[in-house]
Amino acid sequence: MKNIWLLIVFCILTLGCRSDKKTASDIFSYIPENSSIIIKTNSLESLKSAVNNNTLINELLNYPQIQDLNKKLKPITFLKPESECFITLSKDQNDSLEISFITNYKSSVFEIDSIPNLTSETFTSKNKSISKLEINNSIFYTSITDSILFISNRLKLVEASFNQKELDLETQNLLNVLNKNKSVSVLINLKHNTFKPLNFKDSKLNASQISNYLFLEGDISQNDIHLNGITKATDSTKSLINIFKNTIPQENKIARVIPFDSDYFLSFTFSDIKIFEEQLSKFNSADSLTQDLHLFETIIEAGFFEKDNKRAIILQSIDATTTLENLTQNSNSTYRSIAIYNWDNAQLTSKLFSPLIPETTISYYANIEDFFILTEDIDFLETIIANVQNNTTLAETDRFKDMMLNLSDESSLFVYANEKDLNTIMDLNFNADKNLNLKAYKTSAIQYIYDTDFAHVNALFKTNKSRVRNNAIIEDINITIDASLLNEPQLVNNHTNNQKDIAVQDINNNLYLISNQGKIYWKKQLDGKILGKIEQIDMYKNGRLQLAFATSSKLYVLDRNGKDASPFPLQFNDKITQPLSVFDYDKKRNYRLMVTQGKNILMYDQRGKIVSGFTYKAAKNNIKTQPKHFRVSRKDYIVFADGNTMEVLDRVGKRRVRVKENIDYSDNEIFLYKNNFTTSNSSGELLEVNQKGNVTHKNLNLSEKHSITTTSKTLVTLSDNKLTIKTKTINLDFGDYTAPKIFYINDKIYVTVTDLQAKKVYVFDSQAKPINNFPIYGNSSIEMDDIDNDKSIEVIVKGDDNSIIIYEIN
Repeated sequence: MKNIWLLIVFCILTLGCRSDKKTASDIFSYIPENSSIIIKTNSLESLKSAVNNNTLINELLNYPQIQDLNKKLKPITFLKPESECFITLSKDQNDSLEISFITNYKSSVFEIDSIPNLTSETFTSKNKSISKLEINNSIFYTSITDSILFISNRLKLVEASFNQKELDLETQNLLNVLNKNKSVSVLINLKHNTFKPLNFKDSKLNASQISNYLFLEGDISQNDIHLNGITKATDSTKSLINIFKNTIPQENKIARVIPFDSDYFLSFTFSDIKIFEEQLSKFNSADSLTQDLHLFETIIEAGFFEKDNKRAIILQSIDATTTLENLTQNSNSTYRSIAIYNWDNAQLTSKLFSPLIPETTISYYANIEDFFILTEDIDFLETIIANVQNNTTLAETDRFKDMMLNLSDESSLFVYANEKDLNTIMDLNFNADKNLNLKAYKTSAIQYIYDTDFAHVNALFKTNKSRVRNNAIIEDINITIDASLLNEPQLVNNHTNNQKDIAVQDINNNLYLISNQGKIYWKKQLDGKILGKIEQIDMYKNGRLQLAFATSSKLYVLDRNGKDASPFPLQFNDKITQPLSVFDYDKKRNYRLMVTQGKNILMYDQRGKIVSGFTYKAAKNNIKTQPKHFRVSRKDYIVFADGNTMEVLDRVGKRRVRVKENIDYSDNEIFLYKNNFTTSNSSGELLEVNQKGNVTHKNLNLSEKHSITTTSKTLVTLSDNKLTIKTKTINLDFGDYTAPKIFYINDKIYVTVTDLQAKKVYVFDSQAKPINNFPIYGNSSIEMDDIDNDKSIEVIVKGDDNSIIIYEIN
């Protein structure tokens, strides 16, 4: 098992972390000596979802090594750490894998009674208590020292943890710069040469040690894996990265002259070829080729690309005229007015730039603008020339431009692969020959950017979707959570990026906050089902939003990280019977949180204190609808259904309007429509109550089981299969429909319903005209908005029982 990526991918499934109890140095002292890999995780749920949903990682399951490791790590999924935690990997003298887990101890981290098929025994070693656990034929040893839980598959490592030793200073310095906002952080000690990632296609280049340490942090989404970090090597070591020392990275431009369908390219840059060649000669333990450098004295970028098993070498010059004069100009022919010359320098380029450029036979070259293109095959050279002149180069493709938005323009070393060669590199890492389904991964790259005595590293494995016609709807992301959805996905505002996130609850009462890219930020266990919708407040008036909602027994306010905002949650003995109502009367963030319990209403401020000035005590009957706040002509109204009465109160809970009729309410809410308090009765009539308490009846011929919704000026009703928007009616197919919803986006009204029987989502405009390319597949009512500020509208809907689909309307 020589590859590190399989270990990283599956070990990160096992642990998550949040706040620290012990200091970083305390935790570091438990990390075993000679650890080859140290992994720190920041969000269990985000990683678990990402690994389960990421198509590239799922394809890795085709490799037997991944399958075996996955089985070995299964028992570790029972861990539930709540604080900082590390996974370390190494190999013993017999080449067997050693795994250790380190985290702050709490009783909830490892609940032994909840683990099936577990046998355990406790013994003493070196005056310390150690537990031996066997889970599904896997044996682990655990100990607790100074509130640190240490778990390993090797007894000797547990015993060694009793004698804490400081990590070497280099490792500590790298670990101290961990970014807590990243899904995963990985430190690889390449000096041990135990686990070594293979980044290149060429075996000679892969045989080179690139550095001593590789430190990566990253985010994994359903479609992409984006890693960044640093790599470092000491001067005394024979590391490839040091060949770029004392040179300045230049812009990588090779993609401008290679065909759009190239499989692979490698580019490296330097500000001074003499210095670069001196460093490269030291690395190769060879004499410097200074006598040949005059040919290339103006070159600042070199590399090669491959397409259909053919290879070309590319050189970029800052003075192409001088370079051309230096080279032998023995003209062979012309193609499209471009001169093609014979190359008379045999293996010079491969020799000069080894091992970065593999041995390549060169017979011809051509000069196009600042580039010199060297090939063995004249037909291949003509193909390259044609692509440059037709602007069909890799750099002109949307997929490459999209990839480069996440990478630096300048780098010392840049490696690119399409889906075919990404498969090849994966096979090299796993010493296998697998036909992976990587069709979507048309652009993957890794770049090294040398900076003083270390190099920045960026790596990107990115899917690419084909361009679609206008108004087409594409399924952008499918997010899977751990259990079936309990309620419909809901959009909430993300104050950190002014975009939208998704909140949803599963049948185990876990609440998830998920990014619009499908990354699960966190999962929080609640005591019950959330009533109604989640509200958002800015309780500290600092622009940071909290989630506020009620279950049947608690009032919750959660911060951005899913933590309870003190003094919440508030516990109630009596059952909460309506969703939480949140009022901000004057838009000054002086929030009122209204809790309904049967006949009673309790009013709290944003700090969880009872508002003494609210005088309403109790309704005569159970309150049937969620209390709502409306403002009409600068007056505030709190409106709800009290039995067959409509209560209309002022801010302090006094009756502001006495409604002159009893109402036999349907199951619909109360809305503000044309400045009237509007609802419907069980007979299918629309009832409008004005500020004087007068009730107007409108017979809309609605069935007993009907739905209504309104904006201030738009009324929508659904009765059986008849959807009416304003005055226009649409006859839908017979089915089981959700209540209609109205969305106002970019100055346009959209009306939506979902047929739960046929699992079809319908969307119409305000004139009752269907939106192009609907219906689409869905299993709930939808949310709809431009959630990522890209000018396109997204639709969020329940898919399968445990999945959420994000569609994009192009």
